[in-house]
Amino acid sequence: MNKIQLLSILFFLFFHNLLLAQENDTLRSPFSEPRYHYFLKTIIFFDEYLDTDNGSFNTTQVRVLLPIGNKAWNLRFDLPLISANTNSINKTAIGDIGMGVSYIPYLQNNNGIALRTRVYANTAADPNFGTGKWVVMPAVIYGKYLYEKKFLWLSTLEFQGSFAGANERNDINVTLFENVLLHFFGKNWVAGDVAFRYNATLDAFQNNAFVEFGRKITPNNLVYIHPSAGFGTNRTYNFGIEIGVLILF
Repeated sequence: MNKIQLLSILFFLFFHNLLLAQENDTLRSPFSEPRYHYFLKTIIFFDEYLDTDNGSFNTTQVRVLLPIGNKAWNLRFDLPLISANTNSINKTAIGDIGMGVSYIPYLQNNNGIALRTRVYANTAADPNFGTGKWVVMPAVIYGKYLYEKKFLWLSTLEFQGSFAGANERNDINVTLFENVLLHFFGKNWVAGDVAFRYNATLDAFQNNAFVEFGRKITPNNLVYIHPSAGFGTNRTYNFGIEIGVLILF
């Protein structure tokens, strides 16, 4: 735990000094609710446990979100530390580090569209902790409030493709269609999500679904718990649980 804390602090300080974001008030939009803070500087710490047919994996991750300019742009950085109960060479090591950028070309009070591109580097210290590839993930996201803004619907269409990396590893060629519905009440929220992933390399679907329960514990701190399960014969994992903390600043 001390290693990931040190890496997280250094990681955040570097990018915080590199990038400055304006401090305008947050607009009420499909991207300004808990868990989807496109307009506020955010640090997310979470721990995710996944049970698979080949053993279990635990990911402790820090994610930094930084809005820039007029806040139509948003930068994202991911640093994972993975532990495994498998035959891995390393039992705990850094996984594939990622970064991304989002842009919101269209936004109204009730709906909006965001474009996002993420890139994950082939940085995993153990072959079991990463894809062995450099992967780019372009996506389009549509968000809309429903029923007098009591519900938020977010729909994502994303392509995940590898463009470099180890020749002996399978190419990444995945199309994702995901829909999440969030309900907000007081300081709390509950969400449900279904994601369909078609893996063209395997010619198979690798789907999953989750429910989520969250609460704002202070004006700038939120917590959530997020059980999930894979479904279908080619699922990548059986079941999992994620617990996280969001810090807004």
